[in-house]
Amino acid sequence: MNEIERKNELHQRELLSTQLEIQQATMQQIGRELHDNIGQKLTLVSLYVQQMLYENKVSEASERIDQVSQIINQSLQDLRSLSKTLTDDNINQKEIVTLIQEEVDNTNSFKKCHVNFEHNFKQLDLGFVHKNVLLRITQEFIQNSIKHSRCKNIFISLNTSEDILWELDIRDDGIGFDTSQIKSNGIGLTNMKNRAEIIGASFRMESRENAGTQINIILKKQS
Repeated sequence: MNEIERKNELHQRELLSTQLEIQQATMQQIGRELHDNIGQKLTLVSLYVQQMLYENKVSEASERIDQVSQIINQSLQDLRSLSKTLTDDNINQKEIVTLIQEEVDNTNSFKKCHVNFEHNFKQLDLGFVHKNVLLRITQEFIQNSIKHSRCKNIFISLNTSEDILWELDIRDDGIGFDTSQIKSNGIGLTNMKNRAEIIGASFRMESRENAGTQINIILKKQS
């Protein structure tokens, strides 16, 4: 790879990284608008309907008003849930270890397979894009394994060293698959590889029939 190609590749990574950050900010803004604008209007309508229900003495009309009130209140609940999802700054506020552990705990609570998570550090100073990539890849692998691999266990390790910013290794003990059929086997694996490439991390995947699947992603420290 010559210098021009290297600069172009670096530029593309920076663009993708910026797009992720802009997307996150946009989602938060939409969430705030839903909560502050539409949510407040629906709340006001709900109060008016409740007042109408209290003042109206006609049985049939009261029943219809009550139905409208229930629909509005359900819409408010859905709106608040959506707003919370969009404005949730979970990734920025928490350490990557905490984010992955929460995903592990959620998966283990369903008792479909057991997920084990290990790491060799207490704190790793990562920005939003890196944490987002690590978390989404972890989620993608877990979901793929549960859906397709018939695994009993998933093993996750996230480590750092003198030369490596982080290394994510995930494997399952499922049925595996023929890697020559990867194109027809899963968009999920392609998604994981593409996410790793966004931040310039190396991506390696191995799988053999009846021997499970493993991915290894390494991001080296810049010299």
